[in-house]
Amino acid sequence: MGSLQGSPGQGGLGLLVLLFFLLLSPVRVFSQVCVWYGECGVASEDKRYNCAYDGPPIALPEDGYDLMQELCPGFFFGNVSTCCDVQQLQTLKNSLQLPLQFLSRCPSCFYNLINLFCELTCSPKQSDFLNVTSTIPYYDPVLKENKSSITELQYFIGERFASAMYNACKDVEAPSSNVKALGLLCGKDAKDCNATNWIEYMFSKDNGQTPFSIIPIFTDAAVHGMTPMNNATKGCNESTDDSTGPCSCQDCSIVCGPKPQPPPLPAPWLLFGLDAVYVIMWISYMGFLLVFFALVFGFWCYRRRNFVSEYTPIDSNAAFPASTRPDHGKVTCGEKLGERFENGLKMTFTSWGAFCVRNPRPVILFSVVFIAMCCSGFVYVRATTNPVELWSAPSSQARREKEYFDTHFGPFFRTEQLIIQAPNSHPETYSPYPSGADVPFGPPLTKEILHQVLDLQNAIVNITASVDNETVTLKDICVAPLAPYNDNCTILSVLNYFQNSHSVLDHSAGDEFFVFADYHTHFLYCVRAPASLNDTSFLHDPCLGTFGGPVFPWLVLGGYDGDNYNNATALIITFPVNNYYNDSRKLTKALAWEKEFINLVKNYNNSNLSISFSTERSIEDEINRESRGDVVTVLISYIVMFVYISIALGHIQSCRRLLVDSKISLGIAGILIVLSSVACSIGIFSYFGVPVTLIVIEVIPFLVLAIGVDNIFIIVQTLQRDERLQGETLDKQIGRVLGEVAPSMLLSSFSEAVAFFLGTLSAMPAVRTFSLFAGAAVLIDFLLQVTCFVSLLGLDIRRQERNRLDILCCVQSSQEVSGAQRSQSSLFLFFKNLYAPYLLRDWMRPIVVAVFVGILSFSAAVVHNVQIGLDQALSMPDDSYVMDYFSQIKYLHAGPPVYFVLEEGHNYTSLEGQNMVCGGTGCNNNSLVQQIFNAAEISSYTRIGYASSSWIDDYFDWVKPQSSCCRVYNTTGQFCNASVTDPSCTRCRPLTPEGKQRPQGEDFMRFLPMFLSDNPNLKCGKGGHAAYSSAVNLINNHSAVGATYFMTYHTVLKESSDFIDAMKQARVLADNITEAMGSREKGYRVFPYSVFYVFYEQYLTIVHDAVFNLCISLGSIFLVTALLLGFEVWAAVVVSVTIAMIIINMFGVMWLWGISLNAVSLVNLVMSCGIAVEFCSHVTRAFTVSTKGSRVERAQEALAHMGSSVFSGITLTKFGGIVVLAFSKSQIFKVFYFRMYLAMVLLGAAHGLVFLPVLLSYIGPSVNKAKTRAAQERSRGTERERLLYF
Repeated sequence: MGSLQGSPGQGGLGLLVLLFFLLLSPVRVFSQVCVWYGECGVASEDKRYNCAYDGPPIALPEDGYDLMQELCPGFFFGNVSTCCDVQQLQTLKNSLQLPLQFLSRCPSCFYNLINLFCELTCSPKQSDFLNVTSTIPYYDPVLKENKSSITELQYFIGERFASAMYNACKDVEAPSSNVKALGLLCGKDAKDCNATNWIEYMFSKDNGQTPFSIIPIFTDAAVHGMTPMNNATKGCNESTDDSTGPCSCQDCSIVCGPKPQPPPLPAPWLLFGLDAVYVIMWISYMGFLLVFFALVFGFWCYRRRNFVSEYTPIDSNAAFPASTRPDHGKVTCGEKLGERFENGLKMTFTSWGAFCVRNPRPVILFSVVFIAMCCSGFVYVRATTNPVELWSAPSSQARREKEYFDTHFGPFFRTEQLIIQAPNSHPETYSPYPSGADVPFGPPLTKEILHQVLDLQNAIVNITASVDNETVTLKDICVAPLAPYNDNCTILSVLNYFQNSHSVLDHSAGDEFFVFADYHTHFLYCVRAPASLNDTSFLHDPCLGTFGGPVFPWLVLGGYDGDNYNNATALIITFPVNNYYNDSRKLTKALAWEKEFINLVKNYNNSNLSISFSTERSIEDEINRESRGDVVTVLISYIVMFVYISIALGHIQSCRRLLVDSKISLGIAGILIVLSSVACSIGIFSYFGVPVTLIVIEVIPFLVLAIGVDNIFIIVQTLQRDERLQGETLDKQIGRVLGEVAPSMLLSSFSEAVAFFLGTLSAMPAVRTFSLFAGAAVLIDFLLQVTCFVSLLGLDIRRQERNRLDILCCVQSSQEVSGAQRSQSSLFLFFKNLYAPYLLRDWMRPIVVAVFVGILSFSAAVVHNVQIGLDQALSMPDDSYVMDYFSQIKYLHAGPPVYFVLEEGHNYTSLEGQNMVCGGTGCNNNSLVQQIFNAAEISSYTRIGYASSSWIDDYFDWVKPQSSCCRVYNTTGQFCNASVTDPSCTRCRPLTPEGKQRPQGEDFMRFLPMFLSDNPNLKCGKGGHAAYSSAVNLINNHSAVGATYFMTYHTVLKESSDFIDAMKQARVLADNITEAMGSREKGYRVFPYSVFYVFYEQYLTIVHDAVFNLCISLGSIFLVTALLLGFEVWAAVVVSVTIAMIIINMFGVMWLWGISLNAVSLVNLVMSCGIAVEFCSHVTRAFTVSTKGSRVERAQEALAHMGSSVFSGITLTKFGGIVVLAFSKSQIFKVFYFRMYLAMVLLGAAHGLVFLPVLLSYIGPSVNKAKTRAAQERSRGTERERLLYF
């Protein structure tokens, strides 16, 4: 029993021992022991050490409850016992302000980050994962006791936690700077940042923010008795609580899914591995040759079988003898009508010509009065060189969008830019302290070069100009986004990282042995965090520009690879200057300052710097200088033509009669008439306020000279070849000659004028203006020629018959001549006796057709390869400084800024409206900001280089109650800047679940003006004044949001095709955004705007415009030709086909000679239609009025009589003038005038004088029987009857 009784006692003791150990074990495993509590000792400036403490957690005073709930709500339970006091919580809050502003847009990212710092600062279980490794003694003067300040500790962090936190934050965007937020918080570029080096940087004493060293140790397993902090994390695709959603697609790639891919390029159209168009045209040409030569051979066999002479032409009359009269048969109504119309024109002009010769003085006086009245319009002449007015129609989309942008946000600034290289400098290597890989620095980034560049920059800043005795400086005209609080000008320069100061550039920190930080350190930080107000190095210098905004490295550095900005080989300095479209006085100031800027930089002497530059006025200045410089070239060109015309008009019978038979004075008068017609056209339209352009001044005289001189040669040479009939007076002879040739002149002039006037239907202002002035000039020229010139011709013939000298008409020659003598020039005889018979031989004609159709096939095959656009370099003189700038554009790494404008009408105060626009958490995956972000992901296709800045996302970050940015005075409700220390400043919104939500309704509009007026500072880098003050248009007394924009940059654009594609892709993107928002039905939309759109929009429709204008011209030429040829429809078809061939061949020449399709070349193509009419219409009309027996004979007669006049009147005249243009200094003259003019003259002459006669000999219209019989009646009983069919 005893043993039994004792046994339970021993068992109870063992149970108690076991219970003791069980109780003891949890106390050891789950003990809550701190490693610090409170702050003691100053580490540096306002940074303090924490006090070492190894006791249990201490209950937090109630005045710290709000902070604990705000920062670390996971510890807010029970009596809130933690290892931190209220001051440590306040320090934690201050330290988290910068990460909060950039990372809180992704709630799960910020949740993980604050978890890391809360566990470090306040966790009641600190001793599990924190190990103090170094302390220093500290005497507390308040409590009068000795303490220890912690100077170093180890933080054991789970690798799983670190990786999860990094993965949740790595995609978060910084909307105001278009970069990843980690690039601003990691101490290195975002692409080089990872979980470990990010945390190491945040805990490093070297970052300038941490008061003592915290050494992170990454492990998932217990080490040395320490259990790593491995709390649960939230992925960026997870919600942190019920009131917030996951991060947005822009800030979390796994929410987006796979990265967008550009659509595949369209497969080239190939046949047999070659360009399909080439193959088709080759096959078509071979097919044509086969059919054509088969027909030729068939007709040849048919002729041989019917014993027809081999010289008989192959045409509809082939089976009949050549002498057979083709006028047998019934005359149709159309032929009768044509003959009557032709005869009516002939009689009218005959009578009119005789009247002008009989009454020269009234006619000449009337002409002079008419010219004077028209030219009086020069009083109102207004020349425009504004490229916008030249190339963009007021009703065009780009022009309307530009007006909308300028009205709501102000005109786009003027740009003054320098690209600077250091040719004599060499790269240098920087070795970071205390460790790290060597960093190479490019030649222009040496300190010596940077100082020299700063000297240049300061010289530019100090430029003064004078306007009306008023001094103008850069500050008077520059863009200063923070004015009036900060009137520093925006200068986009790498030197703004150093506050544009020599002393800051020289700032360094170190001791006698080492340099801890210098300008290298500062530069490397600033290119990663351009919006930072503290570089977190030993220097603590700001990166933010003196103007209050960030300076992005891709805007100020050039020639680097990837994102290695330190390898830059060029510096780019940009001075944005305000533009004043509607204030001429302010614009004059800007222009005056720019002129002084150009003078300074042109004359700046520094052998260590290679400077290329351009200003807003540079291109226009250089074009004007080019125009003035080419005046001599153009004048020589016209003088060559004038001299030729004056000499060639006369037909010298002998050396003794040289001064009598010459027609220098008549030639000069003819030229003056041509130029007067141009002046009249300009004067008339100046009355109506139509501005003159350089194209009008440079091109139309050339065009009208070609047309007018041709008509002069036709009149004079026809008269010279004519023999005065017996008993015929001079006035009747000239009237008869005019009756023969004036219908042809009317045909060409009227068809050209109608074609030009219809060209005014074009939407392109340059083409429309040219067509308007050209049409009027051609018509006036024709009228003056059949009036004034005819009278002058009569006076000149009388002078010649009286043996009076040319020019010196009062002096009479001693060499007598009896009566008027018929004369035929050697050129006419050449055409009549040699050229025309040889060209129209049976074996030659098929060769001509084959060659010309071959050229046509080639041209048609390459039309689609003609480039579209205008290389800016072509518009500059060869010796222009702008040419050097264009050659250095390759160093730029960002293209022009592009603004996506959301028109007025959108509701930003509703949650739905906000989600359609913003890019943060809760926003739509197809929102405006998100779609721009997606486009930037495939920048090589969309030409969008970066994600857009987003005022609404930054506003939401700024207004969060956790942030110190949005505060108001509790007494007045006025805005209180974050830099203000005042206890009356309270949060704008309460720290409640509702307060943490986005502001809506009245709250949204209440705080938005505060955000837009807030300047960035050390405590709040999200102030929107500098970045967004012009981006948001507040309306209705700041009670609603009107139009807004979201800015980004295009990729670097070099060729015209790049600019065209960039605009096209931006418009497609904007249309997609508008469609996704469903705003089009509500009356507003999203559109992109960039400064170059108004110039390049023409190229989106240039092909359509070219086809439209050329078809309109051809159609009008066909109709007028058919009418004025006496309803000869088939003849009009032949003329139109030949002109069409000339136009297509012009495209072939453009491809061969590298001439692009643009407004200038389109004007030339329209003009070439007019020139082509001159080459074709005269020969065709001579063919239709000929009454010879066969087509070949009629073609031969037409070519002999009209070909020589056309050749001498246009081809030789123009050729001499065109050759001179080859010596122009201007590339645009060489390319678009010399090359295209030469091509149109040579092609026109070849088709009009070679191909057209051959074509007429094959398929020309049959002889009009009514005209033949009328000619027989008029010639009956005369010598002309015998010669009629000669």
